[in-house]
Amino acid sequence: MSEYPTFHYGKSRFDQSTFFGRFRHFLDVIDPSTLFVTEKRLQECVELLDHFKQGTLPPGVTDAQLWQAQKIKQAIIHPDTGEKILMPFRMSGFIPFGTPVVVGLLLPNQTLGSTIFWQWLNQSHNACVNYCNRNASKPAPMSKFVQGYLGAVTSAVSIAVGLNVLIQKTSHFSPTTRLLVKRFIPFPAVASANVCNVVLMRHSELSEGISVLDNNGNVVGTSKVAARHALLETALTRVVLPIPILVLPPMIMAVLEKLPLLQRQRRLVLPIHTLVCLAAFGLALPLAISLFPQMSQINVNLLEPEIAMATDCKLVTYNKGL
Repeated sequence: MSEYPTFHYGKSRFDQSTFFGRFRHFLDVIDPSTLFVTEKRLQECVELLDHFKQGTLPPGVTDAQLWQAQKIKQAIIHPDTGEKILMPFRMSGFIPFGTPVVVGLLLPNQTLGSTIFWQWLNQSHNACVNYCNRNASKPAPMSKFVQGYLGAVTSAVSIAVGLNVLIQKTSHFSPTTRLLVKRFIPFPAVASANVCNVVLMRHSELSEGISVLDNNGNVVGTSKVAARHALLETALTRVVLPIPILVLPPMIMAVLEKLPLLQRQRRLVLPIHTLVCLAAFGLALPLAISLFPQMSQINVNLLEPEIAMATDCKLVTYNKGL
């Protein structure tokens, strides 16, 4: 496959049927360079894509230029509302704006107040990213967003504070072991809160179902079974995502902090910690969201009988979401 294949509007230039293809696609999606695109450049990209759709492309425009224009437009403008997404809540801004929060979550010797603050800030950032990148093709009440947000914050804070209190009361751990264990507390708190957020914000899909499409992209029905699969895949992604981010840095820092350099220069600990978190975040995000295709397929025989009767296809497609 060439680096820039023939341009297809709204499609990815990478093969989405393979993990590596999805990984490369999402590296494009989270590319932070799109945060620095000027308003003039954005308008040029939008106009170029409009010319393509209307069949009025100027001579000399290459596929590479069209793919780049689409990448910029998709990174900045919401596909349903047509409005610009605020910079901190774009997928391309998730890592640069989320890394300081991850560093805060993993700071050693946290007080009760700092634990609550960083868990609240993390879930607030996640909720805003989820809301700004939501499927807005159908109107959804703000109450659903608020419910998911409150549920995520409550579960994250409760688990983090509860585990902190439990470790403080445990007499079997030495001070060094207790400090090391406390560094891993953010993971179960964040992972459970992420799942809670997904379930609460998308629970209506379980009762109403989601659309399933045939090979031609036509809707053949609404399936609650497909909704369960979509929710499970998304929840698993949200559990996998914080593993490298919240588990690897404590392990790496526990080794690095024993080095003579960091023993002598303690002021270097925070900058190095930040770089380790940034590297882990940059690896974890595309890996996690590449686990499952956004447009997943399921055997018709596993779905409701009325859907099996409505199509001759053996497999149908549904949008898992991010």
